[in-house]
Amino acid sequence: MKSDLTSVPVESLIYDGNGSTTISLTRKQKNKGRVQFLALCWTLFLAGWNDGTTGPMLPRIQLVYNVGFTIVSLIFVFGCIGFVGGALSNMYLNDKIGFGKTIVLGSSLQVIAYAIQSSAPPFPVFVMAYSINGIGGALADAQANGFVATLAHNAEAKMGVLHAAYGLGAFASPLAATQFAQLPRWSFQFLVSLGVAVSNTIILVIVFKLKNQDDCLEEAGEIIPEKTAESEAGTFKQVLRTKAVHLLAFFILIYVGVEVTIGGWIVTYVIQVRGGGPSAGYISSGFFGGLTLGRVILLWVNKKVGERRVMFIYALLAIGLELVVWLVPSLIGGAVAVSLVGVFLGPMYPIAMNQASRILPRGILTGSIGWIAGFGQAGSAVLPFMTGAIATKHGIKSLQPLLVSMTAFMMILWALVPNAPQRP
Repeated sequence: MKSDLTSVPVESLIYDGNGSTTISLTRKQKNKGRVQFLALCWTLFLAGWNDGTTGPMLPRIQLVYNVGFTIVSLIFVFGCIGFVGGALSNMYLNDKIGFGKTIVLGSSLQVIAYAIQSSAPPFPVFVMAYSINGIGGALADAQANGFVATLAHNAEAKMGVLHAAYGLGAFASPLAATQFAQLPRWSFQFLVSLGVAVSNTIILVIVFKLKNQDDCLEEAGEIIPEKTAESEAGTFKQVLRTKAVHLLAFFILIYVGVEVTIGGWIVTYVIQVRGGGPSAGYISSGFFGGLTLGRVILLWVNKKVGERRVMFIYALLAIGLELVVWLVPSLIGGAVAVSLVGVFLGPMYPIAMNQASRILPRGILTGSIGWIAGFGQAGSAVLPFMTGAIATKHGIKSLQPLLVSMTAFMMILWALVPNAPQRP
């Protein structure tokens, strides 16, 4: 069994006279920690870039492949298959080959997926690439979240910034995708995605050198999470029998589903229901831009009000704004409301991850975060597909009622999440 402080040199320990121990980091350790964190932010930027691409591209994909709402929604189904497969394999790979190799494998699979999609292949091949991307994205996302959740220094703020990087990627992507969607070489949007994924893979290899998580934490002077006999005997079983893990996983699934459904279908909604033009894709950027801002500018509100309580306030505000989009027939007003929905939804994901780090045993925290993040990413496929299936029968105007009901259900799940530390 490894002690909490075994990775910390004796000369780095400071005793305050009351029996407490803090850690004084060297400049080299601080710089290493910053570089590691920035590398993980780039990984989340790629995840956001991927999710932000779909919305502006959907109308063009439907036109190019001549498919309706239900068929085009298969891209979400195959993405879901990939996400769930990645979530299940993440815990096994994390134990067997370690953090460094797993996160690089995930990024490499994303490279393969974008290489396929950039050539505008036949629709079945194009859709299959979403499964490959889903596996890779789930692995990379799970490892990045698990790593940051174990940090001892400013973990809550860093989790917020990490997911602001996701929002930044999701904000930037529609700006490019809206342009490519109107060009003959529409699939070159995925060529840009390929470039981002290649750079991410290279950065991860250089920064983490395929090492396991404990070694990377040690290099940055972080406290290595203590491993219990139970967690060493079987992280997979321990994670799956912890009730709080599943509640958080389903909460994240609905949250990610709501987030990606808005980003993915709001463009189609605005074009067909509100009479928007080709530039409607920028509304998706507005939503993800709000998401990014919310994860940074509301950090002080989260701390002041309390992260558990503030989630209910944000949900009520988001539902109110969705009602504005639904019931007020104004294109500009709807665009502003969608951006503000992003602001209030933004902090929810990092708050949920912070809650996981507070209540789950540290020995299984990385595996738990990996499962929560990976399983939760399936929401980016399940809810958007439901939206497409419902829209086939009732029209895309059904988007807003679905979002309102799912946001309310999400808060029921949040109320069920424990607030006290769980026993290992």
